[in-house]
Amino acid sequence: MEKALFRVDPRDDVATALRDIDAGSIVDLDGAPLSVREPIARGHKVAVRDIAAGAPVLKFGFPIGRATAAIPQGTHVHVDNVLTALEPDGRYAYAPAFDPADVPAETPGFRGYRRADGRVGTRNEIWVIPTVGCVARTAEKIARKADALHGEGLDGIHAFAHPYGCSQLGSDLEATTAILSGLAAHPNAGGVLLIGLGCESNQLDRMLAAIPESARAKVRTLRAQSSANEVEEGVALVAELAAEARLAIRTPAALSELVLGVKCGGSDGFSGLTANPLVGRMSDRVTGAGGSTLLTEIPEIFGAEQMLMDRAADARLFEGIVGLVNGFKAYFTAHGEPVSENPSPGNIAGGITTLEEKSLGAVQKAGRAIVTDVLSYGERLRTRGLTLLEGPGNDAVSSTALSAAGATLILFTTGRGTPLGFPVPTVKIASNSTLAAAKRNWIDFDAGRALEDGMAPTAEALLAAICAIASGERTAAERNDEREIAIWKRGVTL
Repeated sequence: MEKALFRVDPRDDVATALRDIDAGSIVDLDGAPLSVREPIARGHKVAVRDIAAGAPVLKFGFPIGRATAAIPQGTHVHVDNVLTALEPDGRYAYAPAFDPADVPAETPGFRGYRRADGRVGTRNEIWVIPTVGCVARTAEKIARKADALHGEGLDGIHAFAHPYGCSQLGSDLEATTAILSGLAAHPNAGGVLLIGLGCESNQLDRMLAAIPESARAKVRTLRAQSSANEVEEGVALVAELAAEARLAIRTPAALSELVLGVKCGGSDGFSGLTANPLVGRMSDRVTGAGGSTLLTEIPEIFGAEQMLMDRAADARLFEGIVGLVNGFKAYFTAHGEPVSENPSPGNIAGGITTLEEKSLGAVQKAGRAIVTDVLSYGERLRTRGLTLLEGPGNDAVSSTALSAAGATLILFTTGRGTPLGFPVPTVKIASNSTLAAAKRNWIDFDAGRALEDGMAPTAEALLAAICAIASGERTAAERNDEREIAIWKRGVTL
């Protein structure tokens, strides 16, 4: 009998359909027949036992919500009969539970660019960063012209436009400065041109002061209001940077020198079964080798946060995670929004029912590593191991935050597909083979093969792909020239 269902944990009340299942079908469930009473779309859930009204519904071995009505065995389990059980505030206790993954002693490496501060970049690019949105188009003109004239021998010359840097106050302006200065200090940038207007709030001097001294030698600045021809002057400054950056060469680097950012977007019912667990194995391989992983999207751990809290290295970090989670919940409620305003319409169409279900699948990207640090939005990586970074679920905002914090490669899982790319190589990992086949121009790796080939060999194939991309192989987003940034806007606009 063809395998049609996947149950993550023997305790689960539901299983996920691996293909469309017709009503009246008899399918195999872990060696036993299950009669399916209703049509179940691929990626959606079917009840494997009767579920009483009001009872918790288990998937991944944890509750994903409560049944709003009795759910008979063999019927569809989704938004019409399951409701979130999330509360607007949480009370947590620290109960350390460490179970680190066993990782091979020998790990592959990659070829990267070792910078003056010891960090290793996966690209050698020139970045043109506007301090303010007023000169965003100017930055793009400079980068485009400079790439045509001086791009040979580099991995690219790119501008990162944004609309901020003026009419902002307090912490909002500080966050803009932090994100942009974090990008300017990034090891993937062999040279950086900061271009300001001259009268903006986010002044060039402010930006320079926020960049570590070890990175300032690769930075040039330009004030557009003080230049007779800002585009020509900008191109000339980039030419200087390019000449210096070409001196860098790729050299062997251990996996411990890699900084992974992990992200999911457009998730579906397979994300928690294939792509996210595979990325979790990558996180374990990198952190186990002494490297670093950054996990963000804090609203998308609601309902699964205790799993991460129990892996905090000490009580201080546990309190940091509690503050991060409850602070984000307060951010929602202060704006009159429920903390469970997720999953998205695309997530629901793909089979995800509640935020708890989405979160339990999403946190698997972190693997089993111990949490070693907690960062506020705009802060930069400080320690090796697994770090939680404050940031929303929005793909562009959170991926920009990962880049500014120091991620040199982003592993981006998706069940629905997206063309987006960000400042650092963004590896698109499809949760299902149908998406991987349909959008070859978007997708870099098919995690759906894990259902046929098994997790272990698929993980080895993904690790090999990651090392190749870190060594210079271009991602689909890079080939499509998909690169952008987005800054989290939370404060007053003047």
